[in-house]
Amino acid sequence: MAEVNMQGRVCLVTGSSSGIGKVTARELARMGATVVMVCRNQAKGEAAQAEIKTATGNNEVDLILADLSSLAEVRRVAEEFKQKYTQLHVLIHNAGGANSTRKLTSDGFEATFAANYLAPFLLTEQLLDVLKASAPARVVNVSSMAHTGGKIDFADLQGEKKYSTWKAYSQAKLALILFTYELARQLQGTNVTINALHPGVIASNFDQGLGGFARFGWKLIAPFISSVEQGAQTTLYLATSPEVEGVSGKYFASKKEKKSSPLSYNEIVRQRLWQESEKLVQ
Repeated sequence: MAEVNMQGRVCLVTGSSSGIGKVTARELARMGATVVMVCRNQAKGEAAQAEIKTATGNNEVDLILADLSSLAEVRRVAEEFKQKYTQLHVLIHNAGGANSTRKLTSDGFEATFAANYLAPFLLTEQLLDVLKASAPARVVNVSSMAHTGGKIDFADLQGEKKYSTWKAYSQAKLALILFTYELARQLQGTNVTINALHPGVIASNFDQGLGGFARFGWKLIAPFISSVEQGAQTTLYLATSPEVEGVSGKYFASKKEKKSSPLSYNEIVRQRLWQESEKLVQ
């Protein structure tokens, strides 16, 4: 991919203290963008921020600290951003992960659902006015091929009746794609686009929330899977490439448009999920 000049562009990247998110933030900074990193851990966030500034020679790398599993924190991120910036050209939802046991957030939501789906849903909603004012603008959702094994269990969205790492993660990543398609429909004519992607099976710190055999299994396959440098390529492509200017409501892998799961195109499920999500984030 030919490098694009991103000078004058403001990009916000969640989960950018390590892994794909850090590579994404670094490469956007290298292209000249003003980059706002959203990170949970202060020490890791500040270290990554300093590393990116040194590596790129770009000092326009900002840091907002927040735990995006909390809806109050998501709202605070949006407020902090708007106090400092009047434009947002690229919003990248990269933060996510999986948990081997059911954990609840401060709002009482299942943590995988909250971090991988509710946070992007609410943060996009909170920043939509700035995105529209900055158009052409792009929203990029880092989903996963795992969504193909997911279904939206409206009777048990929070995994209270039955929890498994796979069920929670695949449902959240499917929800993110359904959200992508629905918001793309709503944004028609605004010159704000939104797309989702599968980054590949990546050797990153994804396994942090896993335990026991799940973590052991992940460690075993880690040497055989893609690097974080490779994993960031589709995200960067969707965030910067002129080839996808105006393209919206699509799913990508390896920088190519792909079909997502049949369920992800179900309009009844999509609209019901939107309504449920609006209630949950109120």
